[in-house]
Amino acid sequence: MARIILYTGKGGVGKTSVAAATALRCADLGYRTMVLSTDAAHSLGDSFDSPLGSTPTEIAPHLWGQEVDVLHQMDEYWGTVQEYLSGLLVWRGADGLVAQEASVLPGMEELASLLQITHLHDSGDYDVIIIDCAPTGETLKFLSFPEAARWYLSQIFPVQRRVAQLAGPLIRAMTDIPTPDDRVFDSIHELLIQLDRMHELLADPERSSVRIVLNPEKMVVKEAQRSYTYLSLYGFPTDAIISNRILPSFVTDAYLQGWKDMQEKYGQLVEQAFSPLPIYKVPLFDHEMVGPPMLRRMAEAIYGETDPTQIMYRGQPQSIVPANGGYDLQLRLPLVDRSTVDLGRFGDELVIDIGNFRRNLILPRTLAGLDVSKATFDGDTLIIHFAAPTSPT
Repeated sequence: MARIILYTGKGGVGKTSVAAATALRCADLGYRTMVLSTDAAHSLGDSFDSPLGSTPTEIAPHLWGQEVDVLHQMDEYWGTVQEYLSGLLVWRGADGLVAQEASVLPGMEELASLLQITHLHDSGDYDVIIIDCAPTGETLKFLSFPEAARWYLSQIFPVQRRVAQLAGPLIRAMTDIPTPDDRVFDSIHELLIQLDRMHELLADPERSSVRIVLNPEKMVVKEAQRSYTYLSLYGFPTDAIISNRILPSFVTDAYLQGWKDMQEKYGQLVEQAFSPLPIYKVPLFDHEMVGPPMLRRMAEAIYGETDPTQIMYRGQPQSIVPANGGYDLQLRLPLVDRSTVDLGRFGDELVIDIGNFRRNLILPRTLAGLDVSKATFDGDTLIIHFAAPTSPT
Protein backbone atom coordinates (compact mmCIF):
# COMPACT_ATOMS: atom_id res chain seq x y z
CA MET A 1 0.00 0.00 0.00
CA ALA A 2 1.62 3.24 -1.17
CA ARG A 3 1.57 6.36 0.99
CA ILE A 4 0.20 9.43 -0.84
CA ILE A 5 1.13 12.94 0.34
CA LEU A 6 -0.20 16.04 -1.43
CA TYR A 7 1.43 19.47 -1.01
CA THR A 8 -0.67 22.51 -1.79
CA GLY A 9 -0.62 26.23 -1.04
CA LYS A 10 -0.97 29.66 -2.55
CA GLY A 11 1.18 30.27 -5.61
CA GLY A 12 4.71 31.35 -4.73
CA VAL A 13 4.90 29.98 -1.16
CA GLY A 14 7.47 27.30 -2.06
CA LYS A 15 5.29 24.18 -2.18
CA THR A 16 7.21 22.72 -5.13
CA SER A 17 10.48 23.01 -3.21
CA VAL A 18 8.89 21.42 -0.13
CA ALA A 19 7.44 18.57 -2.21
CA ALA A 20 10.79 17.98 -3.92
CA ALA A 21 12.69 18.09 -0.62
CA THR A 22 10.25 15.62 0.95
CA ALA A 23 10.52 13.24 -1.99
CA LEU A 24 14.31 13.31 -1.85
CA ARG A 25 14.28 12.61 1.92
CA CYS A 26 11.92 9.65 1.37
CA ALA A 27 14.22 8.24 -1.33
CA ASP A 28 17.27 8.72 0.92
CA LEU A 29 15.44 6.65 3.55
CA GLY A 30 15.13 3.82 1.03
CA TYR A 31 11.48 4.25 -0.01
CA ARG A 32 10.70 3.77 -3.69
CA THR A 33 9.43 7.30 -4.26
CA MET A 34 7.52 8.98 -7.08
CA VAL A 35 7.14 12.76 -7.10
CA LEU A 36 4.42 13.96 -9.47
CA SER A 37 3.59 17.49 -10.61
CA THR A 38 -0.05 18.26 -11.41
CA ASP A 39 0.61 21.99 -11.80
CA ALA A 40 0.18 23.15 -15.42
CA ALA A 41 3.20 25.45 -14.91
CA HIS A 42 5.56 22.53 -14.29
CA SER A 43 8.60 23.61 -12.26
CA LEU A 44 9.34 20.36 -10.44
CA GLY A 45 12.20 19.50 -12.80
CA ASP A 46 13.71 22.93 -12.14
CA SER A 47 13.79 22.18 -8.39
CA PHE A 48 15.86 19.06 -8.99
CA ASP A 49 17.84 20.81 -11.75
CA SER A 50 16.92 17.80 -13.86
CA PRO A 51 14.52 17.58 -16.82
CA LEU A 52 11.31 15.61 -16.28
CA GLY A 53 8.77 14.37 -18.80
CA SER A 54 5.38 12.72 -19.08
CA THR A 55 6.72 9.31 -18.06
CA PRO A 56 8.55 8.38 -14.84
CA THR A 57 12.15 9.62 -14.99
CA GLU A 58 14.82 8.46 -12.53
CA ILE A 59 16.26 11.43 -10.64
CA ALA A 60 18.28 9.69 -7.93
CA PRO A 61 18.46 6.22 -6.33
CA HIS A 62 14.91 5.19 -5.32
CA LEU A 63 13.50 8.45 -6.73
CA TRP A 64 11.48 9.05 -9.91
CA GLY A 65 9.75 12.20 -11.13
CA GLN A 66 6.95 12.89 -13.59
CA GLU A 67 5.02 15.87 -14.93
CA VAL A 68 1.49 14.89 -15.95
CA ASP A 69 0.77 14.94 -19.69
CA VAL A 70 -2.82 16.14 -19.53
CA LEU A 71 -3.53 15.64 -23.23
CA HIS A 72 -2.45 12.00 -23.16
CA GLN A 73 -4.40 11.29 -19.97
CA MET A 74 -7.57 12.92 -21.29
CA ASP A 75 -7.35 10.93 -24.52
CA GLU A 76 -7.01 7.68 -22.56
CA TYR A 77 -10.01 8.23 -20.30
CA TRP A 78 -12.20 10.63 -22.30
CA GLY A 79 -11.19 9.95 -25.91
CA THR A 80 -14.21 7.86 -26.89
CA VAL A 81 -16.68 10.29 -25.34
CA GLN A 82 -14.84 13.28 -26.82
CA GLU A 83 -14.98 11.70 -30.26
CA TYR A 84 -18.77 11.44 -30.01
CA LEU A 85 -19.22 14.97 -28.62
CA SER A 86 -16.98 16.58 -31.22
CA GLY A 87 -18.84 14.70 -33.98
CA LEU A 88 -22.11 16.04 -32.61
CA LEU A 89 -20.74 19.61 -32.62
CA VAL A 90 -19.46 19.25 -36.19
CA TRP A 91 -22.93 18.01 -37.22
CA ARG A 92 -24.28 21.21 -35.67
CA GLY A 93 -21.95 23.23 -37.91
CA ALA A 94 -18.96 23.84 -35.65
CA ASP A 95 -15.45 23.94 -37.08
CA GLY A 96 -13.56 20.68 -36.49
CA LEU A 97 -10.86 22.26 -34.31
CA VAL A 98 -13.41 24.25 -32.30
CA ALA A 99 -15.51 21.10 -31.81
CA GLN A 100 -12.45 19.21 -30.58
CA GLU A 101 -11.68 21.89 -28.00
CA ALA A 102 -15.31 22.39 -26.92
CA SER A 103 -15.81 18.67 -26.31
CA VAL A 104 -13.37 18.77 -23.36
CA LEU A 105 -15.58 19.46 -20.36
CA PRO A 106 -14.50 21.84 -17.57
CA GLY A 107 -12.51 19.97 -14.95
CA MET A 108 -11.21 17.24 -17.26
CA GLU A 109 -7.61 18.41 -16.80
CA GLU A 110 -7.95 18.00 -13.03
CA LEU A 111 -9.52 14.60 -13.59
CA ALA A 112 -6.65 13.47 -15.82
CA SER A 113 -4.13 14.32 -13.11
CA LEU A 114 -6.14 12.54 -10.44
CA LEU A 115 -6.43 9.38 -12.51
CA GLN A 116 -2.66 9.34 -12.88
CA ILE A 117 -2.30 9.28 -9.09
CA THR A 118 -4.63 6.26 -8.95
CA HIS A 119 -2.66 4.52 -11.69
CA LEU A 120 0.68 5.08 -9.92
CA HIS A 121 -0.74 3.84 -6.60
CA ASP A 122 -2.28 0.70 -8.07
CA SER A 123 0.86 -0.15 -10.07
CA GLY A 124 2.60 -1.28 -6.88
CA ASP A 125 5.88 0.21 -8.13
CA TYR A 126 6.19 2.83 -5.39
CA ASP A 127 6.15 2.99 -1.60
CA VAL A 128 5.52 6.75 -1.49
CA ILE A 129 3.84 9.10 -3.98
CA ILE A 130 4.45 12.81 -3.42
CA ILE A 131 2.14 15.21 -5.28
CA ASP A 132 3.19 18.76 -6.10
CA CYS A 133 -0.26 20.25 -6.57
CA ALA A 134 -1.31 23.38 -8.43
CA PRO A 135 -1.95 26.57 -6.39
CA THR A 136 -4.71 26.34 -3.79
CA GLY A 137 -7.72 27.36 -5.88
CA GLU A 138 -6.88 24.88 -8.62
CA THR A 139 -6.18 22.16 -6.05
CA LEU A 140 -9.59 22.61 -4.45
CA LYS A 141 -11.23 22.18 -7.87
CA PHE A 142 -8.86 19.26 -8.46
CA LEU A 143 -9.91 17.47 -5.24
CA SER A 144 -13.63 18.31 -5.34
CA PHE A 145 -14.05 17.41 -9.03
CA PRO A 146 -14.41 13.61 -8.60
CA GLU A 147 -17.47 13.92 -6.39
CA ALA A 148 -19.12 16.54 -8.61
CA ALA A 149 -18.32 14.59 -11.77
CA ARG A 150 -19.50 11.34 -10.26
CA TRP A 151 -22.84 12.92 -9.36
CA TYR A 152 -23.33 14.22 -12.90
CA LEU A 153 -22.21 11.03 -14.61
CA SER A 154 -24.24 8.75 -12.34
CA GLN A 155 -27.42 10.88 -12.41
CA ILE A 156 -27.56 12.08 -16.01
CA PHE A 157 -25.89 9.48 -18.21
CA PRO A 158 -27.98 6.43 -17.20
CA VAL A 159 -31.05 8.34 -18.37
CA GLN A 160 -29.32 9.30 -21.60
CA ARG A 161 -28.24 5.70 -22.18
CA ARG A 162 -31.80 4.44 -21.83
CA VAL A 163 -33.07 7.13 -24.19
CA ALA A 164 -30.34 6.27 -26.71
CA GLN A 165 -31.25 2.57 -26.58
CA LEU A 166 -34.94 3.23 -27.13
CA ALA A 167 -34.84 6.13 -29.59
CA GLY A 168 -31.46 5.62 -31.27
CA PRO A 169 -32.65 3.36 -34.14
CA LEU A 170 -35.54 5.70 -34.94
CA ILE A 171 -33.30 8.78 -34.86
CA ARG A 172 -30.72 7.13 -37.13
CA ALA A 173 -33.45 6.13 -39.59
CA MET A 174 -34.79 9.68 -39.82
CA THR A 175 -31.64 11.81 -39.61
CA ASP A 176 -27.86 11.69 -39.74
CA ILE A 177 -27.45 13.17 -36.25
CA PRO A 178 -24.71 11.25 -34.35
CA THR A 179 -26.07 9.13 -31.49
CA PRO A 180 -23.94 7.65 -28.71
CA ASP A 181 -23.31 3.92 -28.86
CA ASP A 182 -22.38 1.43 -26.14
CA ARG A 183 -18.68 2.32 -26.42
CA VAL A 184 -19.45 5.84 -25.20
CA PHE A 185 -21.52 4.68 -22.25
CA ASP A 186 -19.03 1.92 -21.39
CA SER A 187 -16.29 4.55 -21.24
CA ILE A 188 -18.42 6.62 -18.87
CA HIS A 189 -19.11 3.57 -16.71
CA GLU A 190 -15.37 2.86 -16.48
CA LEU A 191 -14.77 6.49 -15.57
CA LEU A 192 -17.28 6.17 -12.71
CA ILE A 193 -15.39 3.17 -11.37
CA GLN A 194 -12.14 5.14 -11.53
CA LEU A 195 -13.73 8.12 -9.75
CA ASP A 196 -14.90 5.89 -6.90
CA ARG A 197 -11.44 4.36 -6.62
CA MET A 198 -9.82 7.78 -6.65
CA HIS A 199 -11.97 9.20 -3.86
CA GLU A 200 -11.47 6.04 -1.82
CA LEU A 201 -7.69 6.55 -2.00
CA LEU A 202 -7.51 10.27 -1.32
CA ALA A 203 -10.04 10.27 1.54
CA ASP A 204 -8.39 7.36 3.38
CA PRO A 205 -6.39 8.89 6.27
CA GLU A 206 -4.28 5.73 6.57
CA ARG A 207 -3.04 6.15 3.01
CA SER A 208 -3.32 9.81 2.06
CA SER A 209 -2.57 13.19 3.64
CA VAL A 210 -2.71 16.79 2.49
CA ARG A 211 -0.07 19.21 3.76
CA ILE A 212 -0.59 22.95 3.37
CA VAL A 213 2.46 25.09 2.65
CA LEU A 214 2.27 28.77 3.61
CA ASN A 215 4.31 31.85 4.41
CA PRO A 216 3.50 33.82 7.59
CA GLU A 217 1.79 36.66 5.73
CA LYS A 218 -1.80 37.86 6.08
CA MET A 219 -3.17 36.99 2.61
CA VAL A 220 -1.37 33.65 2.51
CA VAL A 221 -2.57 32.59 5.97
CA LYS A 222 -6.16 33.57 5.16
CA GLU A 223 -6.13 31.49 2.00
CA ALA A 224 -4.60 28.55 3.87
CA GLN A 225 -7.39 28.78 6.45
CA ARG A 226 -10.04 28.62 3.74
CA SER A 227 -8.25 25.67 2.14
CA TYR A 228 -8.22 23.79 5.44
CA THR A 229 -11.97 24.31 5.81
CA TYR A 230 -12.77 23.16 2.28
CA LEU A 231 -10.45 20.15 2.48
CA SER A 232 -12.30 19.08 5.62
CA LEU A 233 -15.64 19.63 3.88
CA TYR A 234 -14.72 17.10 1.21
CA GLY A 235 -13.29 14.64 3.74
CA PHE A 236 -9.62 14.94 2.76
CA PRO A 237 -7.29 14.52 5.78
CA THR A 238 -4.83 17.35 6.45
CA ASP A 239 -2.02 16.20 8.73
CA ALA A 240 0.48 19.10 8.82
CA ILE A 241 1.20 22.76 8.04
CA ILE A 242 4.56 23.84 6.59
CA SER A 243 5.39 27.48 7.42
CA ASN A 244 8.08 28.40 4.90
CA ARG A 245 10.63 31.20 4.38
CA ILE A 246 10.82 32.43 7.97
CA LEU A 247 13.58 34.97 8.53
CA PRO A 248 16.16 33.44 10.92
CA SER A 249 16.64 34.99 14.36
CA PHE A 250 20.25 35.94 13.58
CA VAL A 251 19.09 38.32 10.84
CA THR A 252 19.16 41.74 12.54
CA ASP A 253 19.19 44.06 9.54
CA ALA A 254 17.01 47.09 10.29
CA TYR A 255 15.59 46.99 6.76
CA LEU A 256 14.13 43.53 7.43
CA GLN A 257 12.84 44.23 10.93
CA GLY A 258 9.36 45.06 9.65
CA TRP A 259 9.22 41.70 7.88
CA LYS A 260 10.39 39.90 11.02
CA ASP A 261 7.71 41.62 13.12
CA MET A 262 5.04 40.73 10.55
CA GLN A 263 6.18 37.10 10.41
CA GLU A 264 6.11 36.84 14.19
CA LYS A 265 2.58 38.29 14.29
CA TYR A 266 1.17 35.96 11.66
CA GLY A 267 3.22 33.05 12.94
CA GLN A 268 1.23 33.29 16.16
CA LEU A 269 -1.99 33.34 14.12
CA VAL A 270 -0.88 30.17 12.32
CA GLU A 271 -0.26 28.44 15.66
CA GLN A 272 -3.73 29.41 16.91
CA ALA A 273 -5.68 28.82 13.70
CA PHE A 274 -4.37 25.38 12.80
CA SER A 275 -4.06 23.80 16.24
CA PRO A 276 -3.86 20.82 16.86
CA LEU A 277 -2.12 20.21 13.52
CA PRO A 278 1.69 20.10 13.80
CA ILE A 279 3.40 23.14 12.26
CA TYR A 280 6.83 22.69 10.69
CA LYS A 281 8.84 25.89 10.41
CA VAL A 282 11.33 26.35 7.57
CA PRO A 283 13.86 29.21 7.44
CA LEU A 284 14.53 31.45 4.47
CA PHE A 285 17.74 29.98 3.07
CA ASP A 286 20.76 31.90 1.82
CA HIS A 287 20.60 30.28 -1.63
CA GLU A 288 17.85 29.45 -4.08
CA MET A 289 16.26 26.05 -3.56
CA VAL A 290 17.65 24.25 -6.63
CA GLY A 291 19.40 20.90 -6.80
CA PRO A 292 19.68 17.93 -4.41
CA PRO A 293 22.15 19.52 -1.92
CA MET A 294 19.84 22.47 -1.21
CA LEU A 295 16.76 20.24 -1.16
CA ARG A 296 18.44 18.02 1.43
CA ARG A 297 19.11 21.13 3.56
CA MET A 298 15.44 22.01 3.37
CA ALA A 299 14.33 18.46 4.23
CA GLU A 300 16.61 18.48 7.28
CA ALA A 301 15.17 21.83 8.40
CA ILE A 302 11.58 20.58 8.03
CA TYR A 303 11.75 17.05 9.37
CA GLY A 304 14.95 16.67 11.36
CA GLU A 305 14.97 12.98 12.35
CA THR A 306 11.25 12.52 11.56
CA ASP A 307 10.23 10.16 8.77
CA PRO A 308 8.16 12.31 6.32
CA THR A 309 5.95 9.35 5.47
CA GLN A 310 4.54 9.23 8.99
CA ILE A 311 0.98 10.36 9.55
CA MET A 312 1.68 13.61 11.40
CA TYR A 313 -1.82 14.04 12.81
CA ARG A 314 -4.77 11.69 13.04
CA GLY A 315 -8.15 13.37 12.93
CA GLN A 316 -11.46 12.20 11.49
CA PRO A 317 -13.11 14.73 9.14
CA GLN A 318 -16.49 13.04 9.51
CA SER A 319 -18.16 10.36 11.61
CA ILE A 320 -21.60 8.91 12.40
CA VAL A 321 -22.47 8.18 16.03
CA PRO A 322 -25.72 7.03 17.74
CA ALA A 323 -27.41 9.87 19.66
CA ASN A 324 -30.81 10.43 21.28
CA GLY A 325 -32.55 7.54 19.53
CA GLY A 326 -31.15 8.54 16.14
CA TYR A 327 -27.74 9.38 14.72
CA ASP A 328 -25.44 12.39 14.58
CA LEU A 329 -23.46 13.05 11.42
CA GLN A 330 -20.40 14.98 12.62
CA LEU A 331 -18.37 17.02 10.12
CA ARG A 332 -15.24 18.89 11.19
CA LEU A 333 -15.23 22.31 9.50
CA PRO A 334 -12.29 24.13 11.05
CA LEU A 335 -12.13 27.92 10.72
CA VAL A 336 -15.50 28.11 8.97
CA ASP A 337 -17.64 31.24 9.01
CA ARG A 338 -20.91 29.73 10.24
CA SER A 339 -22.98 32.34 8.41
CA THR A 340 -21.79 30.89 5.08
CA VAL A 341 -23.01 27.34 5.80
CA ASP A 342 -26.25 26.19 4.19
CA LEU A 343 -27.82 22.71 4.22
CA GLY A 344 -30.28 21.03 1.88
CA ARG A 345 -31.71 17.53 1.55
CA PHE A 346 -32.72 15.82 -1.68
CA GLY A 347 -33.64 12.15 -1.27
CA ASP A 348 -30.57 10.28 -0.08
CA GLU A 349 -28.28 13.28 -0.68
CA LEU A 350 -27.27 15.91 1.85
CA VAL A 351 -26.16 19.15 0.17
CA ILE A 352 -23.70 21.32 2.10
CA ASP A 353 -22.85 24.78 0.76
CA ILE A 354 -20.00 26.83 2.21
CA GLY A 355 -19.42 30.02 0.28
CA ASN A 356 -18.73 29.05 -3.34
CA PHE A 357 -18.17 25.36 -2.61
CA ARG A 358 -20.78 22.64 -2.53
CA ARG A 359 -20.63 19.03 -1.46
CA ASN A 360 -23.28 16.49 -2.41
CA LEU A 361 -22.89 13.90 0.35
CA ILE A 362 -24.53 10.56 -0.44
CA LEU A 363 -26.04 9.37 2.82
CA PRO A 364 -25.44 5.79 3.97
CA ARG A 365 -28.45 3.55 4.45
CA THR A 366 -28.27 4.19 8.19
CA LEU A 367 -29.23 7.83 7.59
CA ALA A 368 -31.05 7.81 4.25
CA GLY A 369 -34.36 6.69 5.79
CA LEU A 370 -34.23 9.27 8.57
CA ASP A 371 -35.12 12.96 8.67
CA VAL A 372 -32.78 15.82 9.54
CA SER A 373 -34.18 17.18 12.80
CA LYS A 374 -31.57 19.83 13.63
CA ALA A 375 -28.07 21.06 12.90
CA THR A 376 -25.76 22.74 15.39
CA PHE A 377 -22.10 23.60 15.85
CA ASP A 378 -19.97 22.28 18.69
CA GLY A 379 -16.71 24.16 18.38
CA ASP A 380 -15.53 23.54 14.82
CA THR A 381 -17.73 20.48 14.32
CA LEU A 382 -21.05 20.65 12.48
CA ILE A 383 -23.44 18.14 14.06
CA ILE A 384 -26.46 17.14 11.97
CA HIS A 385 -28.98 15.04 13.88
CA PHE A 386 -31.02 12.44 12.02
CA ALA A 387 -34.17 11.04 13.64
CA ALA A 388 -37.02 8.75 12.64
CA PRO A 389 -39.66 10.49 10.50
CA THR A 390 -42.50 11.92 12.54
CA SER A 391 -45.92 10.40 11.90
CA PRO A 392 -48.49 12.79 10.41
CA THR A 393 -51.14 13.79 12.91
